[in-house]
Amino acid sequence: MNQLIDTLLNHRSIRQFKDQPLSKEQIHTIVQSAQQASTSSYYQAYSIIGVTDEDIKQALSNVSGQFYVKDNAHLMVFCADFHRAQLNSTEEQKKTMNGNLQNTEHFIVATVDAALAAQNAAIAAESMGLGICYLGSLRNDINQVSELLQLPDYVIPLFGMAIGYPDHQPERKPRLPMNAIYFENHYANDQTLENQLDTFNNQLNNYYQNRSENKRTDSFTGQIHRKLSKPKRQDVTDFVKHKGMNRK
Repeated sequence: MNQLIDTLLNHRSIRQFKDQPLSKEQIHTIVQSAQQASTSSYYQAYSIIGVTDEDIKQALSNVSGQFYVKDNAHLMVFCADFHRAQLNSTEEQKKTMNGNLQNTEHFIVATVDAALAAQNAAIAAESMGLGICYLGSLRNDINQVSELLQLPDYVIPLFGMAIGYPDHQPERKPRLPMNAIYFENHYANDQTLENQLDTFNNQLNNYYQNRSENKRTDSFTGQIHRKLSKPKRQDVTDFVKHKGMNRK
């Protein structure tokens, strides 16, 4: 096992950070690492907004409901972005492109591009001894986030990333068994998957009961069922369409 694999296998979400800033060099290295991620058709269809204004960070923290959106060394917001692709274009070119950009394919492309860039950024940060936490909770009020960051059409705020020096060492959270997510040649049958889930439920419950913080009794399928049984972020669909994407 090499150092990179060790970094990947020991990932954990960090939610408490030391009051220690990042240098410009560290931030630039993280962004440059993100830029080297694979990108579909060379679109590079994402943007990263580094939030340094404390008032904006506080407003985003209010949207999220999470203190660590504000209390970190650096906050980044990753956006799907096809606005930039339309610049330096004639009105006729823009009209043609806009018609194509409204389809689901380009929304997926931009979302995947942003996710790949973000994971590169996360790995780069962790390799530097930093910790990170992804922040999907910024979509709790996606319209307000867009207004705060002054996002134009064809730019969708997908998630944030809090970065900084860890001020706690949470236990590594278990993942599903490999046989529950990796299949050869065809999808696994339901009985096989249910057996894997039963095993994982026991493993995860043991983790919850024995970890150092926030001990509880719970299972994987139990929490997934609870989450998927409640309507969530119902405004996201209309917001994305309003921004000109995923309309058809």
